[in-house]
This record gives sequence, structure tokens and C-alpha cells, in this order.
Amino acid sequence: MATKRKRIAYQEFGNVDNSQALTRGVPDLPPQQQDIRIQATRSGRKGKTVTVLTGFQHKPETLSKLLKQLKSQCGSGGTIKDNSLEIQGEHKQKLLETLTKLGYKAKISGG
Repeated sequence: MATKRKRIAYQEFGNVDNSQALTRGVPDLPPQQQDIRIQATRSGRKGKTVTVLTGFQHKPETLSKLLKQLKSQCGSGGTIKDNSLEIQGEHKQKLLETLTKLGYKAKISGG
């Protein structure tokens, strides 16, 4: 039996892997240069309160480490959605204190 090869009809730039060029670079700024907004919301969550932290400019690995630390501080669950962190429950004041200790410029927004 003949071995199967990948048959290419036309390739302009040769055999080059461009996967690194297609990934979008995310700036990983230090905490002092980031403005974080803390807001408690219920919209779209069937009445459950969630504290949302927005404004992060970190790589996904750094965000997951920070999320793990904040979840353990609050004693609740959470997730990362669209470069923002969601912590279950209303923990605005506790998260504000924790983030300022870590060096972030954080504010509570909304009512």
C-alpha cells in the first residue's frame, strides 16, 4: 500500500507554520497600572448575585491564578469570562480589600 501524503495544490510561501503569528498578544501589565472595577449584578443569572471584576490586562494563566486566590479568599466559586472574573455571591468589599493589598487600583462601581 502506498503511504498517504498531504497533497497541496498550491502554497505560496512554502512549508511555514504561522500559528504563532495568528495568536493575539495580550499585555501582561503590573497590578499598579491596572484599573479594576468591582460590581455586583444579578442580570441574566436567575436572581443569583455575582460579583464581577473587570478591567484586567493579564494573560489567561495569570488570571486563573488570581481567580483561584480570590475564590479561596471569599470561600465561593467563580469563573473567567471575556477577560473578567466572576465570583459567586456579593463580596464587593472583601474583594476591594484583597485587590488593594495585591497592588491593584480597584473601585466599587454601581449601586
